[in-house]
Amino acid sequence: MIAPMAILLSIFVIYPLAYALYLSMFEISFYRDPVFVGPQFYGYVLDSPRFWNAISIGLRLAVMVVPVMLVIAFLIASLIRTLGRRLAGFLKTTIYLPTVVSGVVASVVFTLMYRLDGGLVNGALGVVGIGPFAYLSSPDLALPAIAVPAIWLGIGVSSLIMLAGMLDIPESYFEAAELEGAGFLAQTRYVTIPLLRNILLFLFVTGFILAMQQVDLPLVMTGGGPVDSTMTPNLFIFTQFKDPTPYATSFSLTAALILFFVLGSVSALIFRLVRSEKAVDA
Repeated sequence: MIAPMAILLSIFVIYPLAYALYLSMFEISFYRDPVFVGPQFYGYVLDSPRFWNAISIGLRLAVMVVPVMLVIAFLIASLIRTLGRRLAGFLKTTIYLPTVVSGVVASVVFTLMYRLDGGLVNGALGVVGIGPFAYLSSPDLALPAIAVPAIWLGIGVSSLIMLAGMLDIPESYFEAAELEGAGFLAQTRYVTIPLLRNILLFLFVTGFILAMQQVDLPLVMTGGGPVDSTMTPNLFIFTQFKDPTPYATSFSLTAALILFFVLGSVSALIFRLVRSEKAVDA
């Protein structure tokens, strides 16, 4: 029974990863035969300030996106859980709509919204006498400006997954808490959140990884600028791969492998700090 999945993992995950590790030991050029150099490129990547700056940018973007997205998704799921079937169905469909929007399309829309002249955001702030701000041209504002559409794109799936987790909690738990005089906040603290630990852990880990690997939004909205303030790790690898230097392929491949281990280490740390629990038998 395990064999089909083991075969698929071997073909599409284990073999490509092992082959990538093998290729990272060579100087790869499209104009000459590969030359074995050992772990030389790992030293080049680890000594690159731009690579570590990209890792830092990815971590900062994840910190901006994931907690806010989870809080909003939790509030939306809590609201939907209390509604009737028809209204809940309508809201579930509505909240899911951003998920089907392409990241490129979202980038274009939000770029227009952030425009210095005629943009919706600056126009709204101008009504109360604030701004205008050049969001995508400011090193301090560009990354938060990208975080907003990233949150918007991820809220739909996060809300529905969290709603499914809430609906899996036995209603008798909430009834018992209500009989004991617990209000919404107390029920949330002592019933909902503890029983959603596995769901929250899953969303936190996957959201963190996806946010760190964000490439569509910074590529279209800022191109990684200004002054590399939105140069996420995947965008850095992409730009290095396009670099005209002879061995850009080897450098970008090695950077991708190091990023893989960084993401694995971050995920392992999260699992270590937030332990999952066994499922509740309803």
